This record gives sequence, structure tokens and C-alpha cells, in this order.
Amino acid sequence: MKNLLVTGGAGFIGSNFTRFMLRMYPEYTVVVYDKLTYAGNLDNLKDVAEDFAGRYAFVQGDICDAGLVRATLLEHNVDTIVNFAAATHVDRSLMEPDEFIRTDVLGTYVLLEAVRELGLERYHQVSTDEVYGQVLEGRADETAPLHTRSPYSASKAGGDLLCLSYHASFDVPVTITRGSNNIGPYQYPEKVIPLFVTNAIDDLPLPLYGDGRQMRDYQYVLDHCEGLAVVLQRGRPGEIYNVGTAVETRNVDMARSILEILGKPQSLIQPVKDRPGHDRRYAIDVDKLGALGWESRHTFAEALEKTVRWYVENEWWWRPIKSGEHYQDYYKAQYAERLEGSSA
Repeated sequence: MKNLLVTGGAGFIGSNFTRFMLRMYPEYTVVVYDKLTYAGNLDNLKDVAEDFAGRYAFVQGDICDAGLVRATLLEHNVDTIVNFAAATHVDRSLMEPDEFIRTDVLGTYVLLEAVRELGLERYHQVSTDEVYGQVLEGRADETAPLHTRSPYSASKAGGDLLCLSYHASFDVPVTITRGSNNIGPYQYPEKVIPLFVTNAIDDLPLPLYGDGRQMRDYQYVLDHCEGLAVVLQRGRPGEIYNVGTAVETRNVDMARSILEILGKPQSLIQPVKDRPGHDRRYAIDVDKLGALGWESRHTFAEALEKTVRWYVENEWWWRPIKSGEHYQDYYKAQYAERLEGSSA
């Protein structure tokens, strides 16, 4: 495994993974393949292009484009695909589910076919703990049944099942990781933590869904990237590995912590109408990945502190996004009526 194709590598986790792999493994080369949708941003890779010019390349393309996928794999002598390419936001999946099915299911099929045809060394699917649905008691291990409650989680589960079927039917060397919520640099600010951080910086309301008691396992993105590297190197084909901290935090406590770090008043928290099908709790068992020698390095408090400070110090990155028409249209559609009708 020396030449990696990182699909969706201009997005949040994909760009952090690309940077991590190039820094940690000087024998690797990485080709980022990204459609550059609203959440794909070459600014996420600006330093990578400068620091690793001889070992990094970028191709703009759609993973549903079978011809371009195959040509890219051949041109760059790729032996491993790590698939981050996905439509990812639950809120957005409620608005436009068709894009989620296309990218997360059809796109996964196209990549798997290319791996099968060309005999690549490994295909890794980056998935989500949301495929388990809400876990009200205990923790979901990798054998837990799938119980999807949004078009996003359903499309990701579909991609996972395709991967497992290609391993069973065609002996394609697939591995899957299901990660908990990631936080850190370069996360598109429609996601809850960068949304709350950047709103708080500007003294804008933090629109908190429902009672704010939803439980999430927030992990630092570089811990996740390290877990992915461990699975690529030590994981068994055909296997699934959960990646997370095994510690849950209530969303209202997360919001309060952000305001405390920034020295902002708690009154900025504004409860709003909950979204449909909002899962109350995600909780995963990470012992299987721990047995390979991995563990999360950051506590939630440490991860949040680093994340908040990054957004404070990098307004050059997020202000153009938040002031853009695409983001403004989404924000108004998602929150305008909720904020107007809130009890705060």
C-alpha cells in the first residue's frame, strides 16, 4: 500500500486524513479525487499542495463517473482507495435526499467495481455510527443491527452493505470504519460545532434543537484519522471497526462549553424546533479497534478547545463560506422560521 486515492479528500475529514498520511508516512503518495461540491474546498488542502508537491496530486471528478475513476486509478498507479466521498449532513438529507442516494450508494458501487476490475490491494469505506440509529441503552458494537432514521444514515448503510456484499461475492478486499461525530479544523460551518463557534464569535444565536439533551460522541478528527490508518495497515478485509471515544456529551453541554471557551454569554443559546427523526443518543463500542492498538488521544474538552481556537484563528477560511450565497440560502431555509418561532 503506497499509492492512495482519497475520494472526497477536499472535504473536512478527507483533507485532514490526506495531511495526516503524508506527514506520517513519507513513503506514501496521495491523489485526492473530489467533485468540489459546496463542502469540498481546495483551501482545505492549500498547505498540502505546497508542502507535499511531489507526493500529492488533485483530480476534480465525481465518483459516479466510472470512466474518470478508472482512468485516474491507472494514471496514478493507485493500489488503495479510501472513500470519504459522501453527502453527509442529516439536515440537508431531509431537503434533498436524492443526492445522498446517488453519491453514497451509486458512487460506492462505481468505486467497488473499479477495485474489482483492476484488482486493487484495498478498498476502505469511511462510514458513520449513525447507521446503528439511536442507541438508548448500552453501546452498539460492529454486529449490532442497522436501524437508519434519515436519508443520510440510510444511504450510508446502503454503501456499507454493498461493500460487504462485494467482499462476500467477489472477494474484494474491503474494510469499513463507522466513526462517531468528528470535530476539528476545516469542518464546513453548517455542522453543529463550527456553526455554534462561528455564530458565537459574531454574537449570533446558537440554534439548539429541541431540549438539547441529545447525546453525541465527539472525537477529534486527527484521532479518527489515526484510527483509519491503523485499520488500513492492520485491519482484516471483510471487517467493520467502530471509531470513537466511547464518551457521550449532551448537545446543550457542548454549546455551553463553546460559550465558556469564548467568554460569551450563555444567553446566546436559543432552543428551536427539533428536526424530524432526531436521534437521541449515539453510542458505540470501540473495543475491536482498540485490540489493534488504537485509542483516542483527546478528551472531549481538549478536542473542543483545539477546535474552537482554530476557528478563532482562521477567520480567513470560514468567513467567505458563511457570507456566500449558498450558505446563506441554506441557513435561512434551515433556521429562519425556527429562530423566529423559538421561545427564547
